[in-house]
Amino acid sequence: MRFPRNLRILRTQLDMAPFAGVFFLLAIFLMLASLIYTPGVRLELPVADDLPGLDRPMVAVAIDGSGRLYYQNQLIAEASLEIRLREAVKESSEALTMVVQADKTVSHDRLIRLALVARNAGIAQAWLATLPQPFAAPAPAAP
Repeated sequence: MRFPRNLRILRTQLDMAPFAGVFFLLAIFLMLASLIYTPGVRLELPVADDLPGLDRPMVAVAIDGSGRLYYQNQLIAEASLEIRLREAVKESSEALTMVVQADKTVSHDRLIRLALVARNAGIAQAWLATLPQPFAAPAPAAP
């Protein structure tokens, strides 16, 4: 069976209107995408330099500016946190260290209460997370 061949190569100029329409739609979608809410809690960690890191197993707990606790990226009550930390200690083969990601505005009293919760759960060490200092721009070379 033979099929008719009436396919021809395009020999006219391309019309730019459809391309411009697609470009502007893409630009609108990108601008609207920047307005979409990104889930998460905004924390402003303190900045410090030359602090050591951890080489042991750890659990991370975050505290926002209003004193709410977060464990494994979920809001949690203080009593539930102690239970979850005890479970983590039981599952770990080594001693755990708790890293506290506290906002700058969290009170010292709240940090002490969190350290006591960790101690009651069986975690002996609690460290405060910090951000490293941003690198300064290199000085221009002298002529």
